[in-house]
Amino acid sequence: MRKKLSIKEKIIDYVYILSNQPVIFKDLLSANSHYNEKMYVDPGKLGFRMNIIKAYISYFILCAIVIMPLIGITHYFLKHMDFHISIVGSVLVTAVVFIGFDFFRAWIRDAITLKLIKKAWLVHFPYFAYEKYSSKVEKIYNESLKEEVAKRDLQQYVMDKLVEES
Repeated sequence: MRKKLSIKEKIIDYVYILSNQPVIFKDLLSANSHYNEKMYVDPGKLGFRMNIIKAYISYFILCAIVIMPLIGITHYFLKHMDFHISIVGSVLVTAVVFIGFDFFRAWIRDAITLKLIKKAWLVHFPYFAYEKYSSKVEKIYNESLKEEVAKRDLQQYVMDKLVEES
């Protein structure tokens, strides 16, 4: 039986192209650290790419679903008013639609980033729940950067510290 997907999941699956390659341990730690700090996460580290045409199509459909009923409702009230109000309203709605696309892109980008971090987390940290340990792992990773731990020793260093703190 197939799991029912939310609208957000359907949009993500439609808009993003995902790599089949697994996420490297160091890239997971870096992405987790950046995500927790509300910073930009490099899509190459997690293996995803946005199809901008599909993003525009998805956003257009969402806007149409929201704006069409609003136009129908406001048309009834504004048809007898001064047309200047309608022009100003149209300009404002147009501005909101175009500015809203950037918010839409950021929203789905954050959603796919978190989804891929959690998926990679299950591979590299199967016994540590993401919600409980992501900030602890971030602190350990930042310590490893300060101590200049070699890449080949990083996984052992993180696991040892995690076990000590648990």
